[in-house]
Amino acid sequence: MDANAAKAYCRVDDLDDIREDIVGIRRHLHQHPELSFQEADTATLVAARLEEWGYAVTRDIGGNGLVGTLRAGSSTRSIGLRADMDALPIAEQTGLPYASRNHGTMHACGHDGHTAMLLGAARHLARTRNFDGTLNLIFQPAEEAGFNSGAQKMLEDRLFERFPCDAVFGIHNHPGVAAGTFMFRSGPFMAACDTVKIRIVGKGSHAARPHLSVDPVVTAASLVMALQTVVARNVDPMETAVITVGSLHAGNASNVIPEFATMELSVRSFKPEVRELLEVRIRALAETHAASYGARAEIDYLRGYPVLVNSDAETEFARSVAVELVGEEHVIAPFGPIAGSEDFAYFLQQRPGCFLRVGNGQGQLMLHNAHYDFNDENIPVGAAYWTRLVERWLAIQPG
Repeated sequence: MDANAAKAYCRVDDLDDIREDIVGIRRHLHQHPELSFQEADTATLVAARLEEWGYAVTRDIGGNGLVGTLRAGSSTRSIGLRADMDALPIAEQTGLPYASRNHGTMHACGHDGHTAMLLGAARHLARTRNFDGTLNLIFQPAEEAGFNSGAQKMLEDRLFERFPCDAVFGIHNHPGVAAGTFMFRSGPFMAACDTVKIRIVGKGSHAARPHLSVDPVVTAASLVMALQTVVARNVDPMETAVITVGSLHAGNASNVIPEFATMELSVRSFKPEVRELLEVRIRALAETHAASYGARAEIDYLRGYPVLVNSDAETEFARSVAVELVGEEHVIAPFGPIAGSEDFAYFLQQRPGCFLRVGNGQGQLMLHNAHYDFNDENIPVGAAYWTRLVERWLAIQPG
């Protein structure tokens, strides 16, 4: 693309006049977070703004999801951009003047920022209409649900049949990388995530008479250590897998050996065959390990989000837009695979596209932390990026 053509597309400073308003929206959302499938007020705010700017808004898709549609010109090309809206069950400890007013609920993953960036792009695209085709802005509920998530529910409501998209794009902030830096990776980018609930059933007894018990605490403690061998000794060392025991509960008193212990695992992988291997080994290990102590293991293996796979052409296109907007020095490609999971993966199973990351600042706290906050420096950069991506994808052709 020549320099003259590039000038026709959005730059970051083109959003200077609306930056304060969009940051204000972000901080309002941060003050009023809503959990998965409870995002009614958030959706109402988003819909009102989109309608104010001239979008046709369709509500109640997959719960509180909505789509804002804007058409310009005569092209049949289309594009979808997605932002997630839900918050997490975390008690905020930032002390910010715009901290959460909903006790125990917090935007600790930056979905308030993702929504604000897309709204910033929506406003600018509505006033310039520098594109030819159909723009679908997808505001999704319940990304944090883990199972039967907002993406799945929107697809069950025939999202792409009702709002055709030639390609779909999404973005997530990434603490630890400088704000305004974009990260891309073709192919498998984010992990599949499964949850395993294991109940070790033993036999209770007085703490002074352990020989009369089948101690589920000892069994569970031993199983925690044994599970660490699955990745170390069953998975090819050239592959990536994670087994984390994030929850372990047993008993209520020091002088009582309880009847049972419960534990929950987060299991992550990047290939279907590794995912299958992990389930086989975890099930076998839990059952035989418990039996070796005279206990019994009851296992509930819950399949979560699949591997997020970016398509090559759309990822390269998205990368080129970032290079134009912020320069090669602020683009990392390829970026390494991420063991976190994301239900945007379901959208990418239906349509080609790219899920990318934008730095939230070096030294910033990680996601899902009670002290985390989205970096508002990303508001104009992210909004300008989305705007230019649409303008490039739905470029007005000469003549």
